[in-house]
Amino acid sequence: MEKKTDLLLATRNPHKTRELAQIIGDRFRISDLMEYPELPRLIESGKTFEENAILKALTVSQDRQAKDRHLLVVADDSGLEVDALAGAPGIYSARYAGEKATDQQNIDKLLRELARQDMATSLKTARFRCAIALAHDGKLLGTFEGRTEGTIVDPPRGRKGFGYDPIFRPDGFEPTFAELPSEIKNQISHRALAVFKLVDYLNIARPLGQK
Repeated sequence: MEKKTDLLLATRNPHKTRELAQIIGDRFRISDLMEYPELPRLIESGKTFEENAILKALTVSQDRQAKDRHLLVVADDSGLEVDALAGAPGIYSARYAGEKATDQQNIDKLLRELARQDMATSLKTARFRCAIALAHDGKLLGTFEGRTEGTIVDPPRGRKGFGYDPIFRPDGFEPTFAELPSEIKNQISHRALAVFKLVDYLNIARPLGQK
């Protein structure tokens, strides 16, 4: 039996871990930061999705536990950009309504902000963006990006997914991300498109340490 590659996901979000694991598939053995409670909370101080993903991946991969086990560390940063709000909430998507805001609170604030716009002339177009960084032994191996264009809907629809999924309808589909079956969402989402590039890299890259 082929040995699986260990991937440590730099997240404590169980929804994100589950979604990433579904997309990546069973060719890799997945763990996340819930298995490493002593690691410090990751601070997203970057100015772009890519900067935040790199920061998280390098911070975790430099930790002794990750180095001792020679783990490949995968970190993502993603969010929603709404054209009518000049690209907000962007990198602040997870904390749009405050540092400890719930998904519902973030959605409510976004819809309130849109309601203040003249929607007869403003655009409801939006996109989800995702940047993934891959690191090993404190060194960055690569970054991978994905985006999905769509439209904001109100009221929210669907109970699947997480985050802003209930108000995002991807182009070419009538259901929102929160209404789509996971097997479809995991083919077209911003995170899926970035993960596919990551997996392609892992499949063609030489084994670590091989000259």
